[in-house]
Amino acid sequence: MAETLREAMDYDVVIVGGGPAGLSAAIRLKQVAPDLSVVLLEKGSEVGAHILSGAVLDVSGLDRLLPDWRDRGAPISVPVVSDSFCVLGPAGHIRLPNWLLPPLMDNHGAYVVSMANVCRWLAREAEALGVEIFAGMACSELVRAADGRVAGVVAGEFGKRPDGTPGPSYEPGMELRGKYVLLAEGARGSLAKQAMAQFGLAAATEPQKFGLGMKEIWEIDPERHRPGTVLHTLGWPLGSKAGGGGFVYHGAAGQVYVGFVVHLDYANPHLYPYMEFQRFKHHPLIAGLLRGGKRVAYGARAISEGGWQSIPKLVFPGGALLGCAAGLVNVPRIKGNHNAMLSGIAAAEAAAAAIAAGRAGDELADYETALRDGPVGRELRRVRNVKPLWSRHGLVGGLMLGGIDMWAANLTGWNPFGTLGHGKTDAEATGLAKDHRPIDYPRPDGVLSFDRLTNVAFSFTNHAEGQPAHLTLADASVPIRVNLPLYAEPAQRYCPAGVYEVVGEGAAARFVINFQNCVHCKTCDIKDPSQNITWVTPQGGDGPNYPNM
Repeated sequence: MAETLREAMDYDVVIVGGGPAGLSAAIRLKQVAPDLSVVLLEKGSEVGAHILSGAVLDVSGLDRLLPDWRDRGAPISVPVVSDSFCVLGPAGHIRLPNWLLPPLMDNHGAYVVSMANVCRWLAREAEALGVEIFAGMACSELVRAADGRVAGVVAGEFGKRPDGTPGPSYEPGMELRGKYVLLAEGARGSLAKQAMAQFGLAAATEPQKFGLGMKEIWEIDPERHRPGTVLHTLGWPLGSKAGGGGFVYHGAAGQVYVGFVVHLDYANPHLYPYMEFQRFKHHPLIAGLLRGGKRVAYGARAISEGGWQSIPKLVFPGGALLGCAAGLVNVPRIKGNHNAMLSGIAAAEAAAAAIAAGRAGDELADYETALRDGPVGRELRRVRNVKPLWSRHGLVGGLMLGGIDMWAANLTGWNPFGTLGHGKTDAEATGLAKDHRPIDYPRPDGVLSFDRLTNVAFSFTNHAEGQPAHLTLADASVPIRVNLPLYAEPAQRYCPAGVYEVVGEGAAARFVINFQNCVHCKTCDIKDPSQNITWVTPQGGDGPNYPNM
């Protein structure tokens, strides 16, 4: 096969991903060394189009990056004024007293925000400093130098036929080369996954764990809207079926952000995370708020949940992992944006210092040290056992033991449970269908709850027809031959966008991939029990177009 010839552009630093980590790195590089050439590549149609987060923002990262952000017109204007945690039952709830929770769980001082809009604002700040930002530029592969180091990325490849061969309008894309390449693609990023495999970055760590976060934006009755009110829930409807919980954040302009997270280490392959979310909205505590309102947006995204013990080696020859690509979410706080920003700052400072010293293409060891020994590492070490305790002991046991561990760490700096492991990957945690009961879910009512395909329309997702499916199967026979008889083919249920279907029965059954529906959550890449599905980048600009998630 003939080698593809591409034009190349050289920069000091190439950044992949226009989220809080990548944008913070870009801004900090220009703050430290204004003469550096910095390019940031974003696969969405614009910066913010693929950003989905709760979000209650801890502004510690932003305070470090742009201390005067309040004077710069940042879209951050709704401080948290009320903060509550509730355990739900089928018809009622118990509120956990705030004094019972460790101080790190307090959300006062944080802000309810749209991270998509925060990232759009950060992009303008970066461009004002001279950062080149190219949106709609999916990065499909790493460029390796002759000595094996990462020297850049391939971006902007368009016009392939469904079989992967170049079509009549094929554009091979360009090689964007840099002295350092910073990967800030978010959870389960495709290039980060390649780098981890090629350089063995996760060989000495616990497996990364994930949750599936689903979110809707609602416009509600103004009389019920309380800007800055934050609610987190545990318990119903998941109960003992899986870990996870819900949230409701009152933002600006009469909107509330309603979301639900399901930990992907659940065993029952009949579990249907999307329908658990839809059931959640029928709880009296939630339904009373939403009744009479209207849903205006929907989306979903995987969340890294492994914490401290799952952080891979962060650096490799020529580059580094930032933000959720490195797995920096604080699970009990349900926050990662501040850590993503702090990681971007630390990586930028290490890269700028290395270039100033005449280095290029080596490992940024100072970044690894700064992240692990700095505020990010200190925060994640304190809460490192919450996720494994929940996975082992369920909601009640995990809540009690995790609370003890966090309180001890908060008061003394010592975790009584040491460092617990996660054991299995989320894919390996999936049980056999014969060992679990199917779950009967109520039909969506079209008022509070909606079917998947109706909701996907509110993610404004679009993929150009005629391109290869970006959801690839290592073995096309596995879904019907293996996953269907053993696991009742859970892709039909774990996907929050209705991408996967089993059509027909018996010998006529076939596996259908409706890749046009994909909201780029990466759940299939994570949860498929046979690890047969790989998410790769579609054409740049394709996917969801979130307005203000």
